[in-house]
Amino acid sequence: MRLGIGIGWRPEIADAVEALPGIDWVEAVAENICADHLPDSLVRLRERGVTVVPHGVSLGLGGADRPDAGRLADLAARAELLGTPLVTEHIAFVRAGGPLTASPRLEAGHLLPVPRTWDALEVLCENVRIAQDSLPVPLALENIAALISWPGEELTEGQFLAELVERTGVRLLIDVANLHTNRVNRGEDPAKALDELPVEAIAYVHVAGGVEKDGVWHDTHAHPVTRPVLDVLTELRSRVDPPGVLLERDDDFPPATQLADELTTIRATLKAAAAPDTVALKTATTATTVDVPAAAKDPDAPSAPRPVVRAVCAPAVRERSAVAQTALLSALVAGTPAPEGFDQRRLGVQSRALAAKRAGVVAKVAPELPEILGDDYRDTYLAYAMTRPMSAGYRRDALDFAEQLLIAGRPADAAARRRLTHWWQDRAAPRPPRRTTRLVRAARAALVGK
Repeated sequence: MRLGIGIGWRPEIADAVEALPGIDWVEAVAENICADHLPDSLVRLRERGVTVVPHGVSLGLGGADRPDAGRLADLAARAELLGTPLVTEHIAFVRAGGPLTASPRLEAGHLLPVPRTWDALEVLCENVRIAQDSLPVPLALENIAALISWPGEELTEGQFLAELVERTGVRLLIDVANLHTNRVNRGEDPAKALDELPVEAIAYVHVAGGVEKDGVWHDTHAHPVTRPVLDVLTELRSRVDPPGVLLERDDDFPPATQLADELTTIRATLKAAAAPDTVALKTATTATTVDVPAAAKDPDAPSAPRPVVRAVCAPAVRERSAVAQTALLSALVAGTPAPEGFDQRRLGVQSRALAAKRAGVVAKVAPELPEILGDDYRDTYLAYAMTRPMSAGYRRDALDFAEQLLIAGRPADAAARRRLTHWWQDRAAPRPPRRTTRLVRAARAALVGK
């Protein structure tokens, strides 16, 4: 299957995407598409023969829980609606807590890395198989960017991805910007990762921009693609001719001319890096690395005995994963003590990044809030987020934020407070709940968690 050159479709740049020359396909965030009808822009693109691939962000296939049947059904419905040749998701966890840990459910609002261990691999593989059985088309999984590293990892990124493909047959969506991010933030060599993973399993490639601050690379998707990211794309293209390459942009959208220029640069990079004589050799040698223990390939690489592959993940493995992921996420969003072995400074950076992203998304799903609160919105929201982790998505979070302000008699300005009250009433209830109601809600939530 050849996809060609594509761009991430977003409502904010829908007209620009339609007008861009040479676009073979687009990728749309699956959760932003209604299950029963498509935006007019996507309808027009499909009528022109442009392939639309749904890109999921909420399954959390790396999480300790089995994939949610409802989320899988929604993704399958979007695949059917779009007539897509495949769907994609991420190797990440996005929530933790719940029955496996007898603790409240926590939402990250972001893609968080799973540890590269045999336990995490076992959980991921079973979750991937469940997802594959529920979807009408093949699944491809994306490597993610990370600010933090798990202690005690047993596999490199390339080895982890190779094992995942070996055990499940899943395809790969390789994000070269994420490989660059992990080079800056975790000291990992993108070329080594590309050497170790099965490049023949690549379904397509992401290219995106970011920015470095205080020695940390932030994968923003809101900045131009940088030369180091294009250098990783060059490394990948020297090994294999990927079926598709896509430019991602999620925020601070530039003029259409800049998007066109970046696509031109990507095409030129691919053309310059093409080395047909090396592709077969690279593919063949990569395929042989899947079953080789880490120590045999690199004396300095993490190593561990290769475990027996089980068809069903042992409950104890899921429980261990659940405890570890919940402890990490709680430290990031609820201010609990950091788990042993993590870099405290990096956890702080990640925690602030999660809160900032949460504030930004809430401002998008509920634009009336920053309008009502004005310049106080961001600081007020961040103070709220420090003590109240998200547990049920951004729209519920916006309502809870407004509710807490009203209960506290805020904002101080009476006119703003009336506007906030009316906004809340239109979306939730006639009035904010009294203290007794809030206590009952908290008790019910605790019971559900058990």
